[in-house]
Amino acid sequence: MEESRLVDIETKLAHQEHLLTELNDALSNQQAQLMQVIELCQGLVERMRAMSEENAPSDTANERPPHY
Repeated sequence: MEESRLVDIETKLAHQEHLLTELNDALSNQQAQLMQVIELCQGLVERMRAMSEENAPSDTANERPPHY
């Protein structure tokens, strides 16, 4: 009886170690994907800022005064 309990515990431990390795791999992959998404978003923000600056009026002589 004692031998079968030990085998059962060792089997469960092996499954737990395997599951932990799989979870660690999945977390590492998600972290890499998250970093890619962050870099992509930062690039998009920079492009939007550049486009906004290009479309901003640069000549204030053609603008109407605030009281107009």
